Amino acid sequence: MTDAPLQLSIRDLTVTVEEKTGARTLLDRVSLDLAKGEVLGLVGESGSGKSLFCRALVGLLPSQSLRLAQGTVLLDGEDIAKASPEALQAIRGARIGMIFQNPTSHLDPVMRIGDQIVEGVAFHQGLNRMEAKAAALEIMRQVGFTDPPRQFGNYAHEFSGGMRQRAMIAIALACNPEILIADEPTTALDVTIQAQILDLLLDLRKTRGLSIILITHDLGVVAQTCDRIAVMRHGRLIEIGEKRTILKNPREDYTRTLIASHPSMPAETAPAAALTQEPSTIKLRPLVEIDDLHVRFPVGGGLLSRRKTFSAVGGVSLQILPGETVGIVGESGSGKSTLARAMLGLTPLSDGHVTFDGHSLSLKRAETLKALRSQAAMVFQDPYNSLNPRLTIGETLSEVLRVQKKVPDAAIPARVEALLDLVELDRSFAGRKPRSLSGGQCQRAGIARALAVEPRLIVADECIAALDVTIQAQIVALLRKLVSTMDLTLVFIAHDLAVVRALCQRVVVMHHGRIVEEGPSETVFANPREAYTAALIAAIPDFDPDRPLSGRSLPLPPLKGQPA
Repeated sequence: MTDAPLQLSIRDLTVTVEEKTGARTLLDRVSLDLAKGEVLGLVGESGSGKSLFCRALVGLLPSQSLRLAQGTVLLDGEDIAKASPEALQAIRGARIGMIFQNPTSHLDPVMRIGDQIVEGVAFHQGLNRMEAKAAALEIMRQVGFTDPPRQFGNYAHEFSGGMRQRAMIAIALACNPEILIADEPTTALDVTIQAQILDLLLDLRKTRGLSIILITHDLGVVAQTCDRIAVMRHGRLIEIGEKRTILKNPREDYTRTLIASHPSMPAETAPAAALTQEPSTIKLRPLVEIDDLHVRFPVGGGLLSRRKTFSAVGGVSLQILPGETVGIVGESGSGKSTLARAMLGLTPLSDGHVTFDGHSLSLKRAETLKALRSQAAMVFQDPYNSLNPRLTIGETLSEVLRVQKKVPDAAIPARVEALLDLVELDRSFAGRKPRSLSGGQCQRAGIARALAVEPRLIVADECIAALDVTIQAQIVALLRKLVSTMDLTLVFIAHDLAVVRALCQRVVVMHHGRIVEEGPSETVFANPREAYTAALIAAIPDFDPDRPLSGRSLPLPPLKGQPA
């Protein structure tokens, strides 16, 4: 525990939800302290109560059926748990700021970024428009915007994920808070941008004296950024202490499970070697062959001006052999997802060739698309948004089976049950809708939908990015099992290089739409040829609390949509 004075002291915080059968406890007597200038890491799997706990602190319970049943929240000695709604509104932002996990959902899409920052400055600091704009520009500079006067007028959709997260931080700082609650602020970001955002938060702690509560499922992140770690499970605080103590000598079995599940542990490199192909595989014809592929998108221009283009993929050549597990990595905007969509015929090719099992998309598009739709499938990043919310899981799988026409109608119910067995979901899930499932269960359903095609190729695009570390480990183990037992070829796109190192035989590194390095995972991770690859690897969070973050020397992410 730091010697700094306590700024926040929570005792016996309890939140309940009213149901037909009575009140059910969601947070059970949670007690912890936050010292001035301290960074406290709050960890635990999805549903453990981390986000609910932080929302309860500032009276932002997400439903009217939830209520603060008991407990005190002392902010500099004042119990804000009993504060009026008006008093809490004055505290939110001005004294306790929040950064949310998904900036796209919390930024106003029709309001300029600069105006959103000005709004907070003007409201909480009482400045006029000109003074508030000057303050907003200074805050934008502090959080790493490269050209604040120009970027002030941009909208959220014009920024990369990393820059949108910086905008969220700027809006939170506009109110000049004393405490910052960061709820999974780097979950959807690649490792280099993650390092930059964490580096930024630590800088703000130093320059502004901020106290920070960092909610995350990544123990590597808390090891490198936090002073203490608090572990939550099933709405209870089960362990809290100095980070070195928790990471080296955890008291609880659950904490040990969290640590063992983390993909950056050295032991996790072994499975990739176990998947190494037999020498005879090298002689096989590539299942996917990409030759000098270019994908360009139009940006700007009009009737009287020349139309400009943005090059998302520029001159990529790649072969993927049957049965291979290939990881594609790189920063946000490097072209990973565009390459994957072009590979499956979901994005038009500007130049070059994509061949699937001997069929060329450029020469025989209709024939190749037919082959792709019957032999290839995709697993998406957000399992909830990729499944039809109105259909049960069984109806979703049945729909795919009917369209594919590989299974007789009478055999579809049995095949649905077999698919659920493959992804290790209970057969009762056939009658449930996506919103009644956890993130991990929903992603398993997404994998089952992909398997319903009876594919030879599966492309998994950031399919574990939004999942906590224990569920990530389960999904990776499931993919590994499916690849080894079903003769699948897997293209695994991820920003988590530690997972790619654990799962994939071969890794492809992309930067600015081009492949800068590729080779066996063990070789690339142990001895990267390119400085860019080395920078990506250096940015992987690990369990060494004394290792510095590697984001400071890396370039800031560019604005999306810049002309080539």
